[in-house]
Amino acid sequence: MNLQPAPLSDTRGRPLRDLRLSVTDRCNFRCGYCMPREIFGADYAFLQRGALLRFEELERLAGIFAKLGAGKLRITGGEPLVRKGIVELVARLAAVAGVTDLTMTTNGALLTANRAAQLAAAGLSRITISLDALDDAVFRAMNDVDFPVSRVLAAIDAALAANLSPVKVNAVVIRGVNDHQVPPLAERFRGSGVIVRFIEYMDVGNTNGWRMEQVFPAAQIAAAIHRKFPIAPLAPAYPGEVARRWRYLDGAGEVGIIASVTRPFCGDCTRARLSAEGKLYTCLFTRHGHDLRALLRGGAGDAEILESLRGIWQRRADRYSEIRTSHTTRMPKVEMSHIGG
Repeated sequence: MNLQPAPLSDTRGRPLRDLRLSVTDRCNFRCGYCMPREIFGADYAFLQRGALLRFEELERLAGIFAKLGAGKLRITGGEPLVRKGIVELVARLAAVAGVTDLTMTTNGALLTANRAAQLAAAGLSRITISLDALDDAVFRAMNDVDFPVSRVLAAIDAALAANLSPVKVNAVVIRGVNDHQVPPLAERFRGSGVIVRFIEYMDVGNTNGWRMEQVFPAAQIAAAIHRKFPIAPLAPAYPGEVARRWRYLDGAGEVGIIASVTRPFCGDCTRARLSAEGKLYTCLFTRHGHDLRALLRGGAGDAEILESLRGIWQRRADRYSEIRTSHTTRMPKVEMSHIGG
């Protein structure tokens, strides 16, 4: 009798399905909710090149995670397109046995038509591009490097032309900063095939100065869209989907809303996150990572690493968003720029 092993799950019965793979801690933007300029200035000590996981190490770990059920792989940063040789890395990861969905999140600044075509040819399945406002002044202020909206819109067009579909657009919504941009963003991409996902401003890391009163709740985001373009809820596309889906009643597509603060989804979380220097984090809001680089460079075999990962996941009990309080929000946490959201 050929008995299949029991599916891997944590203490709350959550399987391992997704791996977020950070390939750099550097970024060419200085968004205040992620990498504020006053903290990540010219003197900030970013990782040295030798500290980053090498391509062969990333490829090897992707294969081990895939054996444990993490067939969905998302390349993140920092900004992943600043990593030299990123197209080669995509090709390597796309060829890993068990990887069924290879995606990337980027700010789009370096996503030219040629680069989008190269990524698609290398095996990238889909892409998500960050765009927090359509108003150029608001967007330039939020990215804090005076980068124009027009070039991100061009990147979105390049992704569409390369068939990196469905293209998704992520917008972090902060009360009093860009909450008025929700209807324009929804309108801009209605009927285009691009799916906008509005994200509540979250208390990730220690540098963004997050306060609860800055959160523009999911219910208000949905109401702002509904007033102009009536929407109705959709069922999740798959178990553990983080965005709540809404369809336009006139058939012009859908939008998503990610509500980690006001509607926690810890109970369905299937994601592991690997930092650029090889630390495994089992929660977006955790403090300590598990050092996989030490295993890789210390001579551990694949079987040993696999069993280590299995044990880490089986002990996992994270549910930060469900227990968030004024006390927990002040606790030290890994920076968004290290694990890519």
